[in-house]
Amino acid sequence: MSRRLFNFNGGVKPPYNKEASLGEAIADFFAVAPMPAEFVIPLHQSVGGPPHPLVKAGETVKKGQLIGGPDGNVSSAVHASTSGRVKAVEMRLMPHTSGLSALCVVIEPDGKDEWIDHAPVPWRSMSPGEVRDALRDAGVVGLGGAVFPSHLKVNPGKQGHLDTLVINGAECEPFITCDDMQMRQRPDGIIKGAAILRDLTQAKQVLIGIEDNKPEAVAIMRAAVDRLQAERIEIVAVPTRYPAGGAKQLIRVLTGIEVAHGKRSTDYGVQCFNTGTAHAIHDALELGRPMISRILTVAGNVDRPRNFEVRFGTPMNDVVALCGARPDSDRYIMGGPMMGYRMPAETVPVVKATNCILVGSKAMFPPPPPEMPCIRCGECAKACPSDLAPFELFWFSRAKIFGKAQEYHLFDCIECGCCAYVCPANIPLVDYYRFAKSEIWARENEKSAADTARERYEFRLAREERDKAEKATRLAAKAAETKAKLAEQQAGSDAKKDLIAAAAARVADAENKTNAS
Repeated sequence: MSRRLFNFNGGVKPPYNKEASLGEAIADFFAVAPMPAEFVIPLHQSVGGPPHPLVKAGETVKKGQLIGGPDGNVSSAVHASTSGRVKAVEMRLMPHTSGLSALCVVIEPDGKDEWIDHAPVPWRSMSPGEVRDALRDAGVVGLGGAVFPSHLKVNPGKQGHLDTLVINGAECEPFITCDDMQMRQRPDGIIKGAAILRDLTQAKQVLIGIEDNKPEAVAIMRAAVDRLQAERIEIVAVPTRYPAGGAKQLIRVLTGIEVAHGKRSTDYGVQCFNTGTAHAIHDALELGRPMISRILTVAGNVDRPRNFEVRFGTPMNDVVALCGARPDSDRYIMGGPMMGYRMPAETVPVVKATNCILVGSKAMFPPPPPEMPCIRCGECAKACPSDLAPFELFWFSRAKIFGKAQEYHLFDCIECGCCAYVCPANIPLVDYYRFAKSEIWARENEKSAADTARERYEFRLAREERDKAEKATRLAAKAAETKAKLAEQQAGSDAKKDLIAAAAARVADAENKTNAS
């Protein structure tokens, strides 16, 4: 009996352009290309606090060695991508459209590519907290785009178990095929990883959602489930519609659950992981291998689009070189055309969030037409998969009325780009939303800093007042003690005088009696 599927509102069907990168198998990048002169490994590659460096310039490291320690709970470790010498721990350009720099560990390979000692993690005999620590220390994060530390999601929730564990293999973004190829070529690792997640979260069922434009992946994954006799794991083909790969949208399609504003899917007994993340969890626990690489797609304005397994810190232009970038290429986009970011330079490193390097040109991505005034046609609202009012968010973001933008649930926007895709006025709506979000975050950070400064000032004043009061109390006590001692001394002096006077009186009386006789 086929599973009942549900719909989510909105969405679009852009040209997917996936066929070109599906012609060849996944290649281990360093099996077909030489090592780069250096690996530039950013310490901050996931949501949360940036890891702190554990190595210094001049030290030698091995492949898989911990080089960045997690900073608190919302953070994930970073490891060396190869063996060699640490050239520097310094600020380098990040793979982000802002063009900002961040602290990186720069490793010069020694050519040996020597692993650290590693062994399977006995996770079945460990407590849930110990397993989460192992995943954190292995650097496992979400590979679907959000790069959220996975150890924080491996949690059965308030009920002590999940009703449904969703594994996201939809991969709806145009040009990107890394998940599709991984499901075709490495299904066993994904299924075993899903089974591990099932046991860790005590999920009643596991649903692996794959868009129906990937029939080969669906068939191969179903065969793997049967071959491995994976219990309570089902492969579900879902209708192809962008952005079916959004976590809330896929949960809606598979379960019918609408995750409300301000709620998390775990409040409804559901959690979602990417297929690549499931495979990485299998490698971390069953093989003891930390996350030092990922599969990514190179596509767009290249002669030979393909998927590679690439280690973090590898320069993007080294990877693109194998695919033959065409002469008119003028940009690298990390991600797809709908949600990707233009890179500030071709030499920025591959990181955990790099699911695709999309090479662009003016012919492939021509300059957008001039932005025209919004006519409030409502097409953006029809296409919005999060059921928002994009035109209202646009007005408030443009006018910098950020409070009203938040009232219209700005932060529920997943920045999928559907609204801008259908906008007849050619308004880059997502750019306005990103601007508003960044301004709100900046103001909140400023307010938080001001609140912290005020609290420190008030604490200092209170401490000074307390010190003054304690000093006054000590002085008063000392004065009272001195007064009491003086009074005691005076009383002793008076008593002595009385004794002397009494003795003198006795002497005088004795003398008087003697004289009288």
